Amino acid sequence: MDDRTHDPADVAGTTATLPPPNPPALSSRGREEGLAFARRMHGPRTLGLGLGFFCVASVLYQHGANPVTWAALALNGFAWPHLARLLASRNRDPYRAELRNLVIDSGAGGVWVALMGFNLLPSALLVAMLSMDKISAGGFKFFARAFAVQVAACVAAVLAFGFDFRPTTTMLNVAASLPLLLAYPLAVGIATYRLSRRVRDQNRMLAALSRTDGLSGLLNRTSWEQIVYVEMARCRRSRRAASLLMIDVDHFKQINDRFGHPAGDQVIRSVAAIVSRTVRSSDISGRYGGEEFGVVLPDTDVDGGAVIAERIRQRIEATTVEPAAGIQCTVSIGIAAAQPDVEDAGDWITRADRALYEAKRLGRNLVVRESPEPA
Repeated sequence: MDDRTHDPADVAGTTATLPPPNPPALSSRGREEGLAFARRMHGPRTLGLGLGFFCVASVLYQHGANPVTWAALALNGFAWPHLARLLASRNRDPYRAELRNLVIDSGAGGVWVALMGFNLLPSALLVAMLSMDKISAGGFKFFARAFAVQVAACVAAVLAFGFDFRPTTTMLNVAASLPLLLAYPLAVGIATYRLSRRVRDQNRMLAALSRTDGLSGLLNRTSWEQIVYVEMARCRRSRRAASLLMIDVDHFKQINDRFGHPAGDQVIRSVAAIVSRTVRSSDISGRYGGEEFGVVLPDTDVDGGAVIAERIRQRIEATTVEPAAGIQCTVSIGIAAAQPDVEDAGDWITRADRALYEAKRLGRNLVVRESPEPA
């Protein structure tokens, strides 16, 4: 009997394979966002390191640096910005790769501070500029991590090349530092302003989307009801007239049942577009729910509201609201006037809704004003 231990895979006649290593976790940023981030950092890096070359070179020239140091400075100042963007764009996670590039920037800055012998103005300027882009790119937490790498690289350079402390700054160093001191903060400020403006525009867009009904393009119910409450308060304060229209598409369920919901959606869009084109710029339209719409008519009494409502009714009746299926429809409209002595704006909507259902009861495709008593 053979007492040797056999591998289970050999017994089964197969070759055992180890599972593939887990891939590195990707950042939460999408690839397009990461590429945009790398593009955004390429300009300031090219400008900062290009001008930083002259700042450091003024000190190395005074120290009589060797050709290898000059070559390293030239590569860092003029080749590295483009290589960094290439590395980020070819990485499967461009955002994380660009963050690594920024940390490398700080590490290289620490090395140059040590090789300059801690020359006061160029060293302080280099550290300040490298800190500025870390804070703008990743906040104080990322800045702290990059600054730690910068200090470690500086210590490593001191251990490798010796501690040569020459803090005196000459006029040549001042003159070579001025372009970086003036141009780089301006470039970072412009980039930050453009980014903040883009964020502001996106916030406005999100605010508009949160107030808009996605299907009709009108105000959604919540936003439109807020307008009703505001207008009611204005009427109570100024004692000026205002009217409210409630509009409902007739036999809408039959349209959905016969032609399908996509055709019904097109009917909603078409009716909303007609309402928007017919009312005045000062009037506020909204989708109240389903196939029902509401319109606030400031500074308009019931007679004026009836004229606008009739115009809406006629235009919808005369329009093929779903051209593909040849659908035509009608609407019923109820009108109610604001009552300055009534504080409840919900009562205003209810009265207009009551007039709307009276139009339905009387045969549809009608405009009906509210009656003193419920119909």
